[in-house]
Amino acid sequence: MTAEQPTSPRTPAPAGLRELKKRRTRDALLRAALELFTTRGYEETTVDEIVDAVDVSQRTFFRYFASKEEVAFAVQHMVERHFVTALRERPAHEAPLEAMRNAVLSAWDTIGEAIMELVPIELYLRTFQVIESTPALLAVHLRRSIEMEENIARLIADREDLDVDADPRPRVAVAAFSGVMRMTGQLWGRGDDPSLRSMRTLTESYLDHLEPALAADWHSGARA
Repeated sequence: MTAEQPTSPRTPAPAGLRELKKRRTRDALLRAALELFTTRGYEETTVDEIVDAVDVSQRTFFRYFASKEEVAFAVQHMVERHFVTALRERPAHEAPLEAMRNAVLSAWDTIGEAIMELVPIELYLRTFQVIESTPALLAVHLRRSIEMEENIARLIADREDLDVDADPRPRVAVAAFSGVMRMTGQLWGRGDDPSLRSMRTLTESYLDHLEPALAADWHSGARA
C-alpha cells in the first residue's frame, strides 16, 4: 500500500494572507494620511503624498478609500459605530437620556483599545482637532452629525415603541444630547489636556448637567 504523502508545512492559506495584507495596507494608508493631515494640514496634503509615504500607488489608495475626506473620518466613523452598538445594548428599562449617557460613557471606557488597533490615541485626538479647525471638514462633520442624530432618534423611538415621525420626543432628546456632545468636543479641543481620559471626564460632567438644565426651575437647589 502506498504511503500517504505528507502535506507540505509551507502551504499558505492564500485567502487569509491576502486579507491580512489588505488590512495592513489600509491601516498604513490611514496612519500616513492622518499624520500628514495633522502636521501639514488637510487641505495641503495630497493623495500623492499619502501614497508616497506608504510606497503604494494611487490605485491602491482608491481601492480602500473613496477620497481624502473618507480617510479623515475613518476612525470617527468607527467610534460612532461603537457608540451605536453600546446604545443598542443598554437595558430596556433605562430612559432615553439615561441610555444615551450610559452608552457614550461605556463606549469611552472601551474605545481606546479599538482606536489603538488602527492608530495611536494621540493621533486620533490630533485628528479630531484638525476636523474642528478645518472649515471643509467641519462642514462635513456637521452634516454627518445630523445624519447620526436621525439614526439615533429612530433607535430611541424603537426602544420606546414610538413612531419617530408622529412623536417629537426622540428627536428632541437626541438633539439635546448631541448638542452637549458637540460642545464638549469643542471645549476639549481648546483645552490643555488632549487625552482620552480628559475627553471622557468632560463629557460625563456636562452630561450630568443635561437634565437639570432642562428643568423648569433653574433656581431650586442652586443656593443650597
